[in-house]
Amino acid sequence: MGCRNFYLLASLPALGDLGDAPPLGTADFLARVEDGNGPRDVAAMLFLGHDLLQREALRAGEIDDADLAALTPAQARDEAPLPDLLVRREESIRRIPSDDVWEAYFAAAAETARRARSAFLAAHVAFEVGLRNALAAARARALDLEPREYLVGAVLGSPPEAYAELVTEWAAARDPLAGLRVIETARWTWLAAHDGWFSFTDDEVAAYGAKLLVLHRWHRVAEAARADEAAAGGAPAHRG
Repeated sequence: MGCRNFYLLASLPALGDLGDAPPLGTADFLARVEDGNGPRDVAAMLFLGHDLLQREALRAGEIDDADLAALTPAQARDEAPLPDLLVRREESIRRIPSDDVWEAYFAAAAETARRARSAFLAAHVAFEVGLRNALAAARARALDLEPREYLVGAVLGSPPEAYAELVTEWAAARDPLAGLRVIETARWTWLAAHDGWFSFTDDEVAAYGAKLLVLHRWHRVAEAARADEAAAGGAPAHRG
């Protein structure tokens, strides 16, 4: 809204590039948004999605702890009920039960975008739903499964053809880490094209938060990969 976020955005550190260490913690960012009267609901919805990704990683044993902003540690570990907005009311027959949570999340995010009149969040939901479904469909086809059984919120997402080149590049990656790098790079590129830079609007604040989450996510993955390589006796990759 106008330039009301000038002081908030001017106070935030530069994010750098994908691969750089995040300059700000997630809780610190949300606190600054709240103190600066920024788009708290939109930012909180973005960070809830980040927490859900960490919840999946915890449940899969990929990480031992999570840097949470919206969920409690008990919720992330399935030791307490999720927020009501993530609970599916009708009976589900999904092959992957957690897809119900994601369907509810994307619907809630789209509703938040509508209420907050956030063009960025609406576009971000469309991009993320489309990306998730394009990758899920590719995995299903590779396993000779029916792709439709693994899609979430399909009516909210961008069309599959928008991700054709990305899916091809991801499928050709030499290992899972390289494949993840392809996906996070695509996210970073999309955010850079939709960040509303120098507009000082709520959407620019939200885009900053979304980019910060990508940095946090990739930094955690890269640090874990370096630790695994060191434990295996390999030399860490040179970072020029």
